[in-house]
Amino acid sequence: MVLWSKRRMQRPELPRLRPRVAPTELAKVDFTELVPDAVPFLGQAAYIQLEFFESLAKSVATAPTLPSKEGLSRAAGAALRKHHALIAEIRRFGVEPDDVMAPFAPAADRFRQASAGADWYELLLGIHVTSGMLDDYFSRLAEGLPADLAARVRAILAEEGSAAVLHDELRTAVEGSPALSDRLALWGRSLVGDTLLIARSALRASDSADRGAEVEPVFTELIAAHTRRMDALGLTA
Repeated sequence: MVLWSKRRMQRPELPRLRPRVAPTELAKVDFTELVPDAVPFLGQAAYIQLEFFESLAKSVATAPTLPSKEGLSRAAGAALRKHHALIAEIRRFGVEPDDVMAPFAPAADRFRQASAGADWYELLLGIHVTSGMLDDYFSRLAEGLPADLAARVRAILAEEGSAAVLHDELRTAVEGSPALSDRLALWGRSLVGDTLLIARSALRASDSADRGAEVEPVFTELIAAHTRRMDALGLTA
Protein backbone atom coordinates (compact mmCIF):
# COMPACT_ATOMS: atom_id res chain seq x y z
CA MET A 1 0.00 0.00 0.00
CA VAL A 2 1.34 3.37 -0.95
CA LEU A 3 0.84 6.21 1.50
CA TRP A 4 0.78 9.73 0.20
CA SER A 5 1.59 12.87 2.14
CA LYS A 6 -0.47 16.02 1.78
CA ARG A 7 2.51 17.85 0.40
CA ARG A 8 1.97 18.56 -3.29
CA MET A 9 4.84 17.66 -5.55
CA GLN A 10 5.81 19.79 -8.54
CA ARG A 11 3.10 19.51 -11.16
CA PRO A 12 4.21 17.92 -14.45
CA GLU A 13 3.62 19.76 -17.70
CA LEU A 14 0.11 18.92 -18.93
CA PRO A 15 -1.01 18.19 -21.54
CA ARG A 16 1.66 17.04 -23.91
CA LEU A 17 0.47 17.07 -27.48
CA ARG A 18 3.48 15.21 -28.86
CA PRO A 19 5.37 12.31 -27.26
CA ARG A 20 8.74 13.09 -25.77
CA VAL A 21 10.11 9.79 -27.05
CA ALA A 22 9.74 9.31 -30.78
CA PRO A 23 8.71 5.86 -32.01
CA THR A 24 11.72 3.76 -32.95
CA GLU A 25 12.12 0.64 -35.03
CA LEU A 26 11.91 -2.38 -32.76
CA ALA A 27 15.28 -3.99 -32.31
CA LYS A 28 16.03 -7.11 -34.34
CA VAL A 29 16.50 -9.83 -31.74
CA ASP A 30 16.57 -13.56 -32.41
CA PHE A 31 14.46 -15.09 -29.64
CA THR A 32 14.79 -18.67 -30.89
CA GLU A 33 17.34 -19.69 -28.24
CA LEU A 34 15.94 -17.45 -25.51
CA VAL A 35 12.28 -18.44 -25.41
CA PRO A 36 11.40 -21.38 -23.15
CA ASP A 37 9.52 -24.37 -24.51
CA ALA A 38 6.12 -23.50 -25.94
CA VAL A 39 4.04 -25.00 -23.12
CA PRO A 40 5.58 -23.03 -20.22
CA PHE A 41 5.59 -19.89 -22.37
CA LEU A 42 1.86 -20.31 -22.97
CA GLY A 43 1.25 -21.11 -19.31
CA GLN A 44 2.86 -17.90 -18.10
CA ALA A 45 1.18 -15.79 -20.79
CA ALA A 46 -2.23 -17.32 -20.01
CA TYR A 47 -1.89 -16.77 -16.27
CA ILE A 48 -0.85 -13.16 -16.75
CA GLN A 49 -3.99 -12.54 -18.82
CA LEU A 50 -6.02 -14.07 -16.00
CA GLU A 51 -4.38 -11.62 -13.61
CA PHE A 52 -5.30 -8.72 -15.89
CA PHE A 53 -8.88 -9.96 -15.93
CA GLU A 54 -8.99 -10.10 -12.12
CA SER A 55 -7.59 -6.58 -11.83
CA LEU A 56 -10.09 -5.28 -14.38
CA ALA A 57 -12.94 -7.06 -12.58
CA LYS A 58 -11.86 -5.27 -9.39
CA SER A 59 -11.86 -1.97 -11.25
CA VAL A 60 -15.43 -2.66 -12.42
CA ALA A 61 -16.57 -3.41 -8.88
CA THR A 62 -15.07 -0.20 -7.51
CA ALA A 63 -15.83 2.13 -10.46
CA PRO A 64 -17.63 5.34 -9.42
CA THR A 65 -20.06 5.55 -12.37
CA LEU A 66 -22.14 3.23 -14.51
CA PRO A 67 -20.44 4.30 -17.78
CA SER A 68 -17.09 3.45 -16.21
CA LYS A 69 -18.36 0.05 -15.11
CA GLU A 70 -19.68 -0.68 -18.60
CA GLY A 71 -16.45 0.26 -20.37
CA LEU A 72 -14.22 -1.58 -17.93
CA SER A 73 -16.41 -4.68 -18.08
CA ARG A 74 -15.79 -4.82 -21.84
CA ALA A 75 -12.07 -4.52 -21.20
CA ALA A 76 -12.24 -7.33 -18.64
CA GLY A 77 -14.04 -9.48 -21.20
CA ALA A 78 -11.22 -8.93 -23.71
CA ALA A 79 -8.60 -10.05 -21.16
CA LEU A 80 -10.65 -13.14 -20.39
CA ARG A 81 -10.93 -13.98 -24.10
CA LYS A 82 -7.15 -13.76 -24.41
CA HIS A 83 -6.78 -16.05 -21.41
CA HIS A 84 -9.16 -18.66 -22.85
CA ALA A 85 -7.52 -18.49 -26.28
CA LEU A 86 -4.10 -19.16 -24.76
CA ILE A 87 -5.59 -21.99 -22.70
CA ALA A 88 -6.86 -23.51 -25.95
CA GLU A 89 -3.30 -23.39 -27.32
CA ILE A 90 -2.04 -25.23 -24.23
CA ARG A 91 -4.64 -27.94 -24.73
CA ARG A 92 -3.35 -28.51 -28.26
CA PHE A 93 -0.30 -30.05 -26.57
CA GLY A 94 -2.46 -32.52 -24.65
CA VAL A 95 -1.58 -31.16 -21.21
CA GLU A 96 -3.68 -29.78 -18.35
CA PRO A 97 -3.61 -25.94 -18.36
CA ASP A 98 -3.89 -25.70 -14.57
CA ASP A 99 -0.72 -27.75 -14.15
CA VAL A 100 1.12 -25.61 -16.68
CA MET A 101 0.06 -22.29 -15.13
CA ALA A 102 0.58 -23.27 -11.49
CA PRO A 103 4.37 -22.61 -11.34
CA PHE A 104 3.80 -19.02 -12.46
CA ALA A 105 0.96 -18.24 -10.07
CA PRO A 106 2.91 -17.09 -6.97
CA ALA A 107 5.05 -14.51 -8.79
CA ALA A 108 2.15 -13.30 -10.92
CA ASP A 109 -0.11 -12.98 -7.87
CA ARG A 110 2.52 -10.90 -6.08
CA PHE A 111 2.91 -8.76 -9.19
CA ARG A 112 -0.85 -8.12 -9.39
CA GLN A 113 -0.99 -7.13 -5.72
CA ALA A 114 2.05 -4.86 -6.07
CA SER A 115 0.54 -3.06 -9.06
CA ALA A 116 -2.93 -2.63 -7.53
CA GLY A 117 -2.07 0.72 -5.98
CA ALA A 118 -3.76 2.68 -3.23
CA ASP A 119 -7.02 3.61 -4.96
CA TRP A 120 -9.09 3.15 -8.11
CA TYR A 121 -7.02 5.52 -10.22
CA GLU A 122 -3.75 3.82 -9.31
CA LEU A 123 -5.38 0.47 -10.05
CA LEU A 124 -6.35 1.69 -13.53
CA LEU A 125 -2.88 3.05 -14.25
CA GLY A 126 -1.33 -0.16 -12.94
CA ILE A 127 -3.37 -2.20 -15.42
CA HIS A 128 -2.71 0.26 -18.25
CA VAL A 129 1.06 0.25 -17.76
CA THR A 130 1.62 -3.44 -17.03
CA SER A 131 -0.76 -4.87 -19.61
CA GLY A 132 0.60 -2.56 -22.29
CA MET A 133 4.22 -3.50 -21.60
CA LEU A 134 3.65 -7.24 -21.15
CA ASP A 135 1.32 -7.71 -24.12
CA ASP A 136 3.94 -6.02 -26.28
CA TYR A 137 6.73 -8.11 -24.80
CA PHE A 138 5.05 -11.51 -24.98
CA SER A 139 3.99 -10.80 -28.55
CA ARG A 140 7.61 -10.01 -29.43
CA LEU A 141 8.92 -13.01 -27.51
CA ALA A 142 6.50 -15.29 -29.36
CA GLU A 143 8.70 -14.88 -32.43
CA GLY A 144 10.89 -17.59 -30.92
CA LEU A 145 8.04 -20.13 -31.07
CA PRO A 146 7.25 -22.38 -34.06
CA ALA A 147 5.90 -20.22 -36.86
CA ASP A 148 2.26 -21.34 -36.83
CA LEU A 149 2.00 -21.08 -33.05
CA ALA A 150 3.80 -17.74 -33.05
CA ALA A 151 1.29 -16.30 -35.51
CA ARG A 152 -1.67 -17.49 -33.43
CA VAL A 153 -0.23 -16.17 -30.16
CA ARG A 154 0.54 -12.77 -31.66
CA ALA A 155 -2.98 -12.57 -33.06
CA ILE A 156 -4.41 -13.37 -29.62
CA LEU A 157 -2.34 -10.70 -27.90
CA ALA A 158 -3.09 -8.14 -30.61
CA GLU A 159 -6.81 -8.10 -29.79
CA GLU A 160 -7.94 -4.67 -28.68
CA GLY A 161 -8.30 -4.89 -24.94
CA SER A 162 -8.29 -2.35 -22.16
CA ALA A 163 -5.96 0.33 -23.52
CA ALA A 164 -8.53 2.73 -24.99
CA VAL A 165 -10.94 2.43 -22.04
CA LEU A 166 -8.23 2.93 -19.45
CA HIS A 167 -6.69 5.83 -21.37
CA ASP A 168 -10.01 7.66 -21.55
CA GLU A 169 -10.79 7.15 -17.86
CA LEU A 170 -7.34 8.22 -16.74
CA ARG A 171 -7.04 11.17 -19.10
CA THR A 172 -10.35 12.60 -17.92
CA ALA A 173 -9.32 12.18 -14.28
CA VAL A 174 -5.86 13.71 -14.77
CA GLU A 175 -7.18 16.76 -16.61
CA GLY A 176 -9.54 17.48 -13.75
CA SER A 177 -7.05 17.09 -10.88
CA PRO A 178 -3.48 18.42 -10.86
CA ALA A 179 -2.80 16.72 -7.53
CA LEU A 180 -3.89 13.38 -8.97
CA SER A 181 -1.62 13.83 -11.99
CA ASP A 182 1.37 14.36 -9.67
CA ARG A 183 0.59 11.18 -7.79
CA LEU A 184 -0.10 9.05 -10.86
CA ALA A 185 3.09 10.19 -12.58
CA LEU A 186 5.10 8.90 -9.63
CA TRP A 187 3.06 5.70 -9.47
CA GLY A 188 3.58 5.03 -13.18
CA ARG A 189 7.35 5.32 -12.79
CA SER A 190 7.34 2.89 -9.87
CA LEU A 191 5.63 0.17 -11.92
CA VAL A 192 8.30 -0.22 -14.57
CA GLY A 193 10.87 -2.16 -12.57
CA ASP A 194 8.53 -4.94 -11.42
CA THR A 195 7.06 -5.23 -14.91
CA LEU A 196 10.50 -5.71 -16.45
CA LEU A 197 11.26 -8.40 -13.86
CA ILE A 198 8.21 -10.33 -15.03
CA ALA A 199 9.36 -9.85 -18.62
CA ARG A 200 12.83 -11.19 -17.83
CA SER A 201 11.32 -14.21 -16.09
CA ALA A 202 9.80 -15.28 -19.42
CA LEU A 203 13.25 -15.91 -20.87
CA ARG A 204 14.71 -19.40 -20.80
CA ALA A 205 16.19 -19.74 -17.31
CA SER A 206 19.50 -21.17 -18.45
CA ASP A 207 20.09 -18.27 -20.83
CA SER A 208 18.50 -15.29 -19.13
CA ALA A 209 21.52 -14.46 -16.96
CA ASP A 210 24.19 -14.91 -19.63
CA ARG A 211 22.32 -13.68 -22.68
CA GLY A 212 19.86 -11.21 -21.24
CA ALA A 213 21.92 -8.39 -22.72
CA GLU A 214 20.78 -9.57 -26.15
CA VAL A 215 17.21 -8.49 -25.41
CA GLU A 216 18.13 -5.17 -23.80
CA PRO A 217 17.16 -3.31 -27.00
CA VAL A 218 13.66 -4.74 -26.66
CA PHE A 219 13.47 -3.65 -23.02
CA THR A 220 14.59 -0.21 -24.14
CA GLU A 221 11.74 -0.13 -26.65
CA LEU A 222 9.26 -1.27 -23.98
CA ILE A 223 10.32 1.64 -21.79
CA ALA A 224 10.05 4.03 -24.75
CA ALA A 225 6.51 2.77 -25.44
CA HIS A 226 5.71 3.22 -21.75
CA THR A 227 6.92 6.82 -21.95
CA ARG A 228 4.69 7.46 -24.94
CA ARG A 229 1.76 5.87 -23.09
CA MET A 230 2.31 8.15 -20.11
CA ASP A 231 2.78 11.20 -22.34
CA ALA A 232 -0.56 10.47 -23.98
CA LEU A 233 -2.12 10.76 -20.53
CA GLY A 234 -0.34 14.03 -19.81
CA LEU A 235 1.87 12.31 -17.20
CA THR A 236 5.62 12.36 -16.82
CA ALA A 237 7.20 8.92 -17.21
